[in-house]
Amino acid sequence: MSLPITIVPREEFQNHPLLARLLELHDIPEKIYIQGELPSVEIDEYGRATPRILTVVGSRKYTSYGKQVVEKLISSLRDESIIIVSGLALGIDGISHVVDLKNNLKTIAIPGSGLNRDKLYPSTHINLAEEILENNGVLLSEFSPETSSAPWTFPARNRIMAALSDAVLIIEAEEKSGTLITGRLALELGRDIGAVPGEIFSQTAVGTNALIHEGAYSIGNIEDLYALL
Repeated sequence: MSLPITIVPREEFQNHPLLARLLELHDIPEKIYIQGELPSVEIDEYGRATPRILTVVGSRKYTSYGKQVVEKLISSLRDESIIIVSGLALGIDGISHVVDLKNNLKTIAIPGSGLNRDKLYPSTHINLAEEILENNGVLLSEFSPETSSAPWTFPARNRIMAALSDAVLIIEAEEKSGTLITGRLALELGRDIGAVPGEIFSQTAVGTNALIHEGAYSIGNIEDLYALL
């Protein structure tokens, strides 16, 4: 789908309630590049968005357990007023977008690269990106369209995902991972953090179990997810 890329400068973030959340960051983006129509949201007196914005992130090295958790939890939101944000990455992020589309949930994908198709990362998710646009979703990036992914672009991208959210749901994370960066940035911004517990011998559960130990909400079922939201 060939949709134009819209550029929103920092001076105009305040004109859109969702982008206005980026003004809470210490390092506010100079501009945001958007492909697709950014959804309208309303922010109440407590700073909560309607529809709620849930950022879903997790390990690239996901397990079958992690995949099942994503499918079960996100499918439970099918009839709810929810917008799902994720990073278009391999693993849990990509699975999240796929499940969003299957359940007619609005999804915003924020890659760690520019939006030009010859730069979009990962290239294996170009078709997924197109499907998101075809289903009224959004691609969003602070990087110019011709920017390639690099080690520094992913932590930068993670702060955008954290800032846009009402809550962050973390499904599988190793001890040192970009997923944990997203969670901790969200915590600094006052967002609620939920983490799915995993078995103690699994490397992909070390990060999530640590977050729960540090005070993140433990998301063990659908009711817990609703409480998080």
